[in-house]
Parts: sequence; structure tokens; C-alpha cells
Amino acid sequence: MAAPAGASIPTPGRVLHGAASGSIGIRLVDAPVSAGADPRARVYIVDHLKPGRVISRRIEVSNTTAATAHLLLYAASASIVDGSFLGAAGHTPNDLSTWTAVTPGEPDVPAGGNLTATVTIAVPADAPPGEQYGVVWAEARAAPDAGGGVTQVSRVGIRLYVSVGPGGAPAAGFTIDPPTAGRSAAGDPTVVASVHNTGGRALDMNGSMELRGGPGGLNAGPFPATLGTTLAIGATEPVTIALDKALPAGPWDARITLRSGLLEESASAKLTFPAAGSSLPVKTRSSRSPWPKTVVALLAGGVAAALALVVSHWRRAAVVTSRPGPGVGPGAARAQGSGSKR
Repeated sequence: MAAPAGASIPTPGRVLHGAASGSIGIRLVDAPVSAGADPRARVYIVDHLKPGRVISRRIEVSNTTAATAHLLLYAASASIVDGSFLGAAGHTPNDLSTWTAVTPGEPDVPAGGNLTATVTIAVPADAPPGEQYGVVWAEARAAPDAGGGVTQVSRVGIRLYVSVGPGGAPAAGFTIDPPTAGRSAAGDPTVVASVHNTGGRALDMNGSMELRGGPGGLNAGPFPATLGTTLAIGATEPVTIALDKALPAGPWDARITLRSGLLEESASAKLTFPAAGSSLPVKTRSSRSPWPKTVVALLAGGVAAALALVVSHWRRAAVVTSRPGPGVGPGAARAQGSGSKR
């Protein structure tokens, strides 16, 4: 089936023309050595470029249909909306797409064959700083019937995440709020948390949640987290985990773990699912003392020693008052025990 204009780009992208006729596919061949450990860089074109820099990446386009496919290869703009990476309709441009060229631009890919193309991104010397988004598309068109009709356009793409600016790439980062327990309208237990993109790059998120220490020592999970696949810079998106109605109410020790590339963050809370609505989380991390354990022990020991010294002095004073020892005259005893009568 055709991917509608503006649809989110799957990974890996593939436009199906039907099970019998095969499909057109596209994948990234090259990834920068510096980002070799980043799983995103093996699927998308993800880079930070200084103004005036030029890079090239190879892509492979495959044709598993039974006929030669005439394709258009080009770059167009994209944006991140409500947690989804969206390719713009048609050939809508932005700065990044105008810097990007694909060669060859109109190849014929034989049935059952594939083609290697080159994507070149040339950043102007006066390019503004910031991160931009785009898609490199492989587009196929089906001619209308002889009697007229609508031309069907199918396309599949590879995402572009290109940050521009001096120096190294902006740091990426995100935080997760403590999860809260609730119930859906149907009465199913749910866990919800918010994720905040605190860094300088868009993030592609995935993750899960585990429940530990439940009633009777039960453990459950991991459960997949449902959230927008892409988190824009400065954006906040909810994370939702839907659970089975048969799950006991708790209490549970819940831990949500989310990842984007090499980044990984977790948030924990003790949760009990309410009969309806939602409940406030009990943070499991907030019980830590702000002082190191050794400092607390030393302070406690110091207080105990001080109390012992006071008690010792008090006992000595009491002995002197009641029974003066050698070298201490009656006057001194009366001064220590003022108000006593002989």
C-alpha cells in the first residue's frame, strides 16, 4: 500500500505494492565512524556539521517487483509533531532539503535488482545554527488507467537529522518524571510518566517498565512503553504503559527505562493502582539522605560522645557536692552545694 504524504517514516522504510507484486525498499549503507556505536546512525542520516562542510552517504534502493521501476530520488522537508517524525507532502522544501542532492536522481531499477545512490549534503558557510529535519525519498508513480483517473504515488524514505553549528555536536539528554498509577475508563491499570527532552538534539525513544516486589513477592514485565517515537528539542511527551486488568493493585516497585541511541534514563516509584482515576507516586529515590553514610555515622558518634561527656561531668559535680575529697574544705563543699545545711 502507498505511504500517504506526511505519514511518519517507518524503520526501515518500505512501500508495499501488494504481496504478489513485491515492493520498493530503501536503506542506509554508510554511517560515520564516530557514531558507529549509535544505533540511530545505522538507520538514519544523523550528523552535526559545521557551516561550509560537505558530507556524502550511500543508500541502497531495492526493487522486488516483477517489473523495472522508474524512481525519483530526492530530499524534502520534515518536522516533528506531537511525538511523530512527519515527512512533508510532495517535494516541500526547507533549508536542509535545498542543501541535499541525490545522484542519480531518476534511476531505473530492474525487477529483483537494487541500486546504490549517493546523498550529498553541502552546508552553506552562512547556514544558521540549529537542528533541521528532512527525508530522502524513493518515489514510484503508477500511471492512471487509459480512461483517466488518479496517478498513484508511493514513496519510502530515510530520515535526516542534521545539526549545524561550530564545535562539537550539541549534547543530547532527557529526564523522566516519577510514574503514576491509574485506571483507564474500562478499569484497566495504567502507568503514566512524562519525558522531557533537555538536550540539543531530537530523540527517537523506546523503552519498557518492570514491576517488582508486588503482593506475595510477585514480579511482572517488562511491559513495552507507548510514547511518541520522536521527541523534539525542548518538548515533553507522555509515556503510557497499559496493563492487564488481572494485575493485583499492589503495592509495586515500578521502574521505567527509556532509551534513545546511546542514552538511557530510568525513573522509579512505589505504586498502588487505585479503584479509579490516578494516584500520586511515592518516589523510591527521594528517601536517600543528602549526607553520605560515613558523615551521618560520624555526626551520630560525635553527638553520643558529647552526651557521654556531659553525663560524666554531671556525675563528678554530684560527687564533689555530697562528699568532698582530700584538699577540698567545707567551704568549697558548701559553694558546690549551695543551700545545703550542716
